[in-house]
Amino acid sequence: MSPSTDTATSIWLEQLAAMRAAIAELKIPQTNGAAEDYKYGGDLDLDDDDLSPASPTDDIWDLISEDEEEEYSEESFELENLAAPGAGPAAAVGSREWLTTNCEDVARKGSGLDAEALQEHIIAVLASDSSDEELQMTLADILGFEELDLVSDVIGHRKQILSQPVKTPSGLLSRAERDARLRQADVEHKTASLSAPQIRSGEQYPHVYRSHDAGNMLSSHGKKYALPVGSERVEQEKYEQYSIPPAKVGTLGKHQKLVQINEMDGLCKRTFKGYKTLNRMQSLVYPVAYQTSENMLICAPTGAGKTDAAMLTILNTITKNIQPSPIEHPEATEFAVRTEDFKIVYVAPMKALAAEITDKLGKRLAWLGVQVRELTGDMQLTKAEIVQTQIIVTTPEKWDVVTRKSTGDTELVQKVRLLIIDEVHMLHDERGAVLESLVARTERQVESTQSLIRIVGLSATLPNYVDVSDFLKVNRMAGLFYFDQSFRPVPLEQHFIGVKGKPGSKGGRENMDNVAFEKVKDMMELGHQVMVFVHSRKDTVKTARTLLEMAQDQGLNDLFDPSHHEGYSNALRDVKTSKGREIRELVAKGMGTHHAGMPRSDRNMIERLFAEGVLKVLCCTATLAWGVNLPAAAVIIKGTQLYSAEAGKFVDLGILDVLQIFGRAGRPQFQDTGIGMILTTQDKLQHYLTAVTQQQPIESQFSKKLVDNLNAEIALGTVTSVPEAITWLGYSYMYVRMRRNPIAYGIEWSELNNDPNLVQRRRELIVKAARVLQQSQMIIFNETTEELRAKDVGRIASQFYVLQTSIEIFNTMMRPRATEADVLKMIAMSGEFDNIQSRETEEKELMRLKEESAPCDIEGGIGTQQGKTNVLLQSYISQAHLEDFTLVSDTAYVAQNAARICRALFMIALNRRWGYQCLVLSSMCKSIEKRVWPYEHPFRQFDLPQAVLRNLDEKGSTGSIDSLRDMEPAEIGSLVHNQKMGSTISKLLDNFPTLSVEAEIAPLNRDVLRIKLFLTPEFRWNDRHHGKSESYWIWVENSETSEIYHHEFFILSRRKLYDDHELNFTIPLSDPLPSQIYVRAVSDRWLGAETVHPVSFQHLIRPDTESVYTDLLNLQPLPVKALKNPLLEEIYGQRFQFFNPMQTQLFHCMYHTSANVLLGSPTGSGKTIAAELAMWWAFRERPGSKVVYIAPMKALVRERVKDWSKRLTQQMGLKLVELTGDNTPDTRTIRDADIIVTTPEKWDGISRSWQTRSYVQQVSLVIIDEIHLLGGDRGPILEIIVSRMNYIASQTKGDVRLVGMSTACANAMDLANWLGVKEGLFNFRHSVRPVPLEIYIDGFPEQRGFCPLMQSMNRPTFLAIKSHSPTKPVIVFVASRRQTRLTARDLINLCGMEDNPRRFVRMSEEDLALNLSRVKDEALREALSFGIGLHHAGLVESDRGLAEELFANNKIQILVATSTLAWGVNLPAHLVVVKGTQFFDAKIEGYKDMDLTDVLQMLGRAGRPQFDTSGIARIFTQDSKKAFYKHFLHTGFPVESSLHNVLDNHLGAEVSAETIATKQDALDYLTWTFFFRRLHKNPSYYGLEISAEENNTVVAQQAANDYMVDMVDKSLSELAESGCLTIYSNGDVDSTPLGKIMSYYYLAHKTIRMLIKHTKPTASFADALSWMCRATEYDELPVRHNEDLINAELSNNLPLKAETLNLVMWDPHVKAFLLLQAYFSRIDLPISDYVGDQNSVNDQAIRIIQASIDVLTEMGHLQSCRMMMTLLQCVKSARWPDDGPLAIFPGVEVEAEKKRLADAKSKPKTLIEATLSSRDEMASALKQLGLPSASHARVFKALSQLPQLRVSVSDVNALGLNVNLARLNPVQDKAYRIYAPRYPKPQTEGYFVVVSDAANGDIVGLKRVSWPSPDKARGGNVSRPSTRAVIKLPHSDVERKVKVVVVSDSYIGMEWHVAEVEVPSPPKVVDDGLKKPQ
Repeated sequence: MSPSTDTATSIWLEQLAAMRAAIAELKIPQTNGAAEDYKYGGDLDLDDDDLSPASPTDDIWDLISEDEEEEYSEESFELENLAAPGAGPAAAVGSREWLTTNCEDVARKGSGLDAEALQEHIIAVLASDSSDEELQMTLADILGFEELDLVSDVIGHRKQILSQPVKTPSGLLSRAERDARLRQADVEHKTASLSAPQIRSGEQYPHVYRSHDAGNMLSSHGKKYALPVGSERVEQEKYEQYSIPPAKVGTLGKHQKLVQINEMDGLCKRTFKGYKTLNRMQSLVYPVAYQTSENMLICAPTGAGKTDAAMLTILNTITKNIQPSPIEHPEATEFAVRTEDFKIVYVAPMKALAAEITDKLGKRLAWLGVQVRELTGDMQLTKAEIVQTQIIVTTPEKWDVVTRKSTGDTELVQKVRLLIIDEVHMLHDERGAVLESLVARTERQVESTQSLIRIVGLSATLPNYVDVSDFLKVNRMAGLFYFDQSFRPVPLEQHFIGVKGKPGSKGGRENMDNVAFEKVKDMMELGHQVMVFVHSRKDTVKTARTLLEMAQDQGLNDLFDPSHHEGYSNALRDVKTSKGREIRELVAKGMGTHHAGMPRSDRNMIERLFAEGVLKVLCCTATLAWGVNLPAAAVIIKGTQLYSAEAGKFVDLGILDVLQIFGRAGRPQFQDTGIGMILTTQDKLQHYLTAVTQQQPIESQFSKKLVDNLNAEIALGTVTSVPEAITWLGYSYMYVRMRRNPIAYGIEWSELNNDPNLVQRRRELIVKAARVLQQSQMIIFNETTEELRAKDVGRIASQFYVLQTSIEIFNTMMRPRATEADVLKMIAMSGEFDNIQSRETEEKELMRLKEESAPCDIEGGIGTQQGKTNVLLQSYISQAHLEDFTLVSDTAYVAQNAARICRALFMIALNRRWGYQCLVLSSMCKSIEKRVWPYEHPFRQFDLPQAVLRNLDEKGSTGSIDSLRDMEPAEIGSLVHNQKMGSTISKLLDNFPTLSVEAEIAPLNRDVLRIKLFLTPEFRWNDRHHGKSESYWIWVENSETSEIYHHEFFILSRRKLYDDHELNFTIPLSDPLPSQIYVRAVSDRWLGAETVHPVSFQHLIRPDTESVYTDLLNLQPLPVKALKNPLLEEIYGQRFQFFNPMQTQLFHCMYHTSANVLLGSPTGSGKTIAAELAMWWAFRERPGSKVVYIAPMKALVRERVKDWSKRLTQQMGLKLVELTGDNTPDTRTIRDADIIVTTPEKWDGISRSWQTRSYVQQVSLVIIDEIHLLGGDRGPILEIIVSRMNYIASQTKGDVRLVGMSTACANAMDLANWLGVKEGLFNFRHSVRPVPLEIYIDGFPEQRGFCPLMQSMNRPTFLAIKSHSPTKPVIVFVASRRQTRLTARDLINLCGMEDNPRRFVRMSEEDLALNLSRVKDEALREALSFGIGLHHAGLVESDRGLAEELFANNKIQILVATSTLAWGVNLPAHLVVVKGTQFFDAKIEGYKDMDLTDVLQMLGRAGRPQFDTSGIARIFTQDSKKAFYKHFLHTGFPVESSLHNVLDNHLGAEVSAETIATKQDALDYLTWTFFFRRLHKNPSYYGLEISAEENNTVVAQQAANDYMVDMVDKSLSELAESGCLTIYSNGDVDSTPLGKIMSYYYLAHKTIRMLIKHTKPTASFADALSWMCRATEYDELPVRHNEDLINAELSNNLPLKAETLNLVMWDPHVKAFLLLQAYFSRIDLPISDYVGDQNSVNDQAIRIIQASIDVLTEMGHLQSCRMMMTLLQCVKSARWPDDGPLAIFPGVEVEAEKKRLADAKSKPKTLIEATLSSRDEMASALKQLGLPSASHARVFKALSQLPQLRVSVSDVNALGLNVNLARLNPVQDKAYRIYAPRYPKPQTEGYFVVVSDAANGDIVGLKRVSWPSPDKARGGNVSRPSTRAVIKLPHSDVERKVKVVVVSDSYIGMEWHVAEVEVPSPPKVVDDGLKKPQ
């Protein structure tokens, strides 16, 4: 260009620049956010360097034009200083300056490299030997496709650029100027704004540390690239070699400093003890790892210290569960870890690595008390150990198995807070699929439960780290760390050697050996230790020998000689212990071998010797590189071909393995570089060269394992439909890679464009896999609805980790009668063993094993994979000795898998109900586990001498366990020819865990038999053999077909060894009946420990099920007018105009006749109205009589009272009274009432003394609701009531109409006969419902444990709601209060995964907030906010009411409730889910089935007559119960009596009521009962043995009579033993005072017996409390799972320790004892269940204490009696007797009150003083207690309720005296309620008048006194009542003094004493022998 144009250009350019600057200052907002900032003029084809000003004088700094300053980064700044071109004319195109400027420009635009590196990079690329075309792609790649013009310029001037030397910058500055400019630049940099975002694929991540030399760049098209600078290539005769020099070790960057350990907080300081600082890499990750909870991916070279980085994340998790928090108190050094709250899982790829990590972490964290344990195939953990462990180190497969069980380990899985996955680059490996499924599962769990699980991935440097970080859900800007090779502690010098010669040929192999030797020799001469990695176990020894031979050939014997090493002699001594002869031979020569087939001891020894330096060369397989941290100066990989069993051919060594092996090169403490060599064939050289230096991206292996993983998720219940499966697949790494690299997964780019999320592709994959699973019978796949459901086989496969291919084989091969040989063959064929190869070298040994150790014949010889597997498995069981190394490891592999597969087969056989097969398979499982054949003697399972075992084996049946048990030790000794062993064996016999089985059978109807099994352990527990528990399979099978009717898994734990174990279940009976059935109890762990118990059906009489059903007639519905009573018509007319069809059919019978009626019809069909018709009949026909309505539950009574009070009583002018335990009105109210609504117990209690209670005799109608509950626990009471009402009617000549209502029952005729029903029998089927009901019964596989089973039902519950009732109301019934909370929580979690997590809320946010503010219970509040209500007896009344109200008004859609809701509250729903049909029963400490009636009642809640046309019910139960429910829900359940179990209490009551005076009376009385009817009908049920032929004959009659006589005798003698009656020899019986007490207080006679046994005259308070708590009434108090632990904890914090009762912690009586104490101490209970329990304890307490007072009075124990009264006062006041009088008042603290009492001057000392004190005295006392004046008023209000009494004695004579009580202060409450704010039920004021003999302290009289009812009060003075007690004194001939005390029954310590009263002696009368004394 001529100078003039030159200047013109420059002027123009300056103007352009100015213009741009001006535009830039306008700060116009960027519009389209395009990839480049559009500058004005940016579309002109100019390179930015043309803009550099042209004047030569300008300073170097002026290059930075104003508007570009902002875009400089600090690094580019420093580089500018160095690389800025000298001042001068604009650089010519093609010069270095031109290139530099351009590079800066590109760098500024953010290519991700700084300018200098970019330039070096370009020059390096230009210098390579690529053609220009290739260069074009590479450069475009480096510079970006926007810079194509620049690329073409660069290529055009390639030669020119390369030829120029680098110029140094000119234009030097003085120091001051330079400082000033640097400062200026610094300020500008600091104030600079960030540059606009670059949307280019090379996004910059803050934590990616990599230097950009070509050797590290990844070219996406795999083009050639230049090796790093300084690489050289050498060509030799036998090989060519590339050497790559070590990278320089990176130094710290600017602003980075190492984290000093002493600057960290106390937690880290003590954990990193012995460290000075963290290393470079750890210092960089420290802020993210330790101070945040970000997910992380750390890619760093092997040896960079990743384990410590993981340690930081572990410490971060610990900081969240520790006191004091190290973040708030960094200086603290002593910590308490909350070990229960968290778990950390560390997944390591190899078992060997897991062991190392466990050891490392365990030592480090021991000081915190954090437990680290290994959970791998080698190291199993028990449940208890898992609970105690905080950090679990495991392998991917093992963790997969643990998380696959939806249940057993959920507590474990839910507590996981951190998941560390080591060596994430395993994703590339075929085991990578497991990692993918783990991470996907964890991430889904995080999303569904909203719990935070942090995932940390550690890996070697891998190229596509961004993909992996996306897969781990890492925030790329925060948690993604990448460190390149410069972070290796020891830089690596790499040699790639391509050996010439045809691969696999002899020459090639020889060359390989020679080169290997040469390299080893070179290293040895440098004094390095070498590891030679080879690829098979055999090769290790072979290579070692070859190297030795070659050394000898070349005369270099001393090359490997270790003898001069100081450890050599010790080494030789250690080696002698080794079993391997190769090792012994090689170590002596300085060589070692190492592989996984060697015993662990040998491996450890070799590792030690190599580390000490005794061994110079170690030949090993790759496991050493992975599992053991053993560095060497040099590593050589000899050959890159290894045999892959999966592929069945030789494959190339994986890159990850190469990197891992290279990672072992270089020991930081000895060398500054490590040497890694790889010897491969020449054709593979380029492959490894490119791969290792510029690694391949890692791809996913998931598709191969998709079928099995999908099955696992379906079995787990996390995937239930194809769309869910598609989502699940979206979490996998495969999905990340499919989008990134579609070609590799066979996806066209076009497909990716049309479907960027690959939904279609994922759907195809899933559907294909699902079809495969469906063909194998593993799942049910409904192609139309796309629903996926697990089947049992699929569940078993998932649980036992069995491949789908194996299942397919089992499906074809399994037969019900297969033998051991067949089973072995089947196991050997399964897919798990496909990779067992038979090698020629092993044939000989396999033949030998087949002959010697394989008792079962093997088809098809040993040449096949299954033949070999079979031989190895059999020889493993035979404990054969193996020679060959490879066979040892194969055998171990076979045994480990076979045991698992065999268990799976056993489960499948159980599932198919093949009894014979189960036996064979279960013994096979145990054979493999114990290595004993089933035909050998079971004692081979103990360690006994071989000779003894041989003798036992030979003895045959004489040596069987049973016959040995009958022998004396000496006999056994002579049997085995070894006297000493006799006693040992007999001891072992005691430990051999067999069970004995007893069975009771009772037919329920013709087709169903109930079986009760009683299991008794017949062994002594020995922890060494039995551990914590022994488990058994119990099953019942048909003796002829060996079909299994029922099976269950029974766990016998040590602490329950001596308890009664009973199992209850039902089995179907089919025709023809087998002659007998077998009950088998087979130990799950011990061979030979099995019991068979035959149950004969000879005496079985199958009762005829005469189900009489009434058909619903097609009648015209009756209008309300038919009542012919205007009042009634009005009442009913408000609700309906016509009676429903069922009521129409009953109308005449109910309303117009006096016939007894039995009405059976389903819940919700309108029975109540029918009962009301009978009521109107009674009031019409028998005016003045009473109607009693008996409902079996308080809840039902409450509902009925509410309903009738609202609807009927007011309008009809009737009085209604409720009589329950909660509500006992006085006699007058009952006498006046027309309708009495009550529970069976209460009415039983009242009607017992019917002779004295006239109102019982006025009853004309008894309505018994739910009469089918006769069969339940409280059935006997109903029986007694009905029998009694009939008896009363027969005695009083009146007659009582009985109306029984029930659900449809199967034996309605018997019930009807017993109720005396003739024409009034109506028994409608279940289908007669106003709203038709669809019932689905779902079976669930048995789980070990109840909670897991319940949990496995949660998701199906949610799905049921979604499918049947997405918007209508739903009730979910669960078994316990705790389950309501857990179920609700799970449902909330499942909602969390939906689009709308609040889908169940049906109200506005404001309403919701308002309602939530009313809630007391935490769990309920949480649930309600998601539209789910809870309902159980443990909630306070207001909460329960709120939940009901919200549900009834459709504000919330779901109610999770216990069964009480089904009975007590009429809340129908569209869908009812019965979630589980079992509940925990404290008495048997196990789970019991709900009564069928409960289930029916729950189903009755489905379908809302006013809204729905149909209702839906789903019953979730165990598989084994499915048939039972199917049968009985359809036909109805036969009602049987259970009176015979509780006869004694009822007879006792009748004796004290004097209804029964002789034994004959008792027998007559029994004939009135339902029991009597059923005994004849179903004798087998009641245990009456009559053979089938004799049934219904005279013999049978006689047998039944004898049975009843026995029963009565037994009951009466029990009662006599308890002192409740006396039996005379002539058969008369008389009641005793104790019997009357028992009957009056409605107690069990055992309670009375217990009191008599324990009482003593002088009881302490603790005695009184413990006697009361032992009452039989508390047997029923529920003790739930794990509550024994809570009890133990409570006991430690309460004044009286539970141990004093001498009962176990899980005893209900202990719980009552603790709950009462907690109530006296007023402490908060640990869980809400205890609150309800405490109320029920208090409920019963008063009755029991009152009775105890009477019993103690009878016995004359004054002091004990007074103590009981104190206890009664304490129960009402909720305080301890010594808490001080004022402690009962609100706001008074016990401690303060005790302090006040200790002060002698302080008044008042008692409550009586307090009532009499002046207001000022009280006020000062309260001040002394520290009560603020504001709360005094409350105390005075309470104080005014306390009584002030005047007590006097009058009318004293020899026969008695009167005690007068008058209340001086007015009563505050009309009903005389006492002040007892803590007691759950209102109590009235009452007193005991106790009269005792002053001389000897005996009680002479006791009377209870209460104030008369208001209308009877004398003189009408209601507010100050008075009364008097007439006391009769026992006869005495002398005068005496008595003490009179009046004791309050409510207030602690309130008693009034009367001075001693003199009682005169009676006047003497001359006795004429006629008069009886009074």
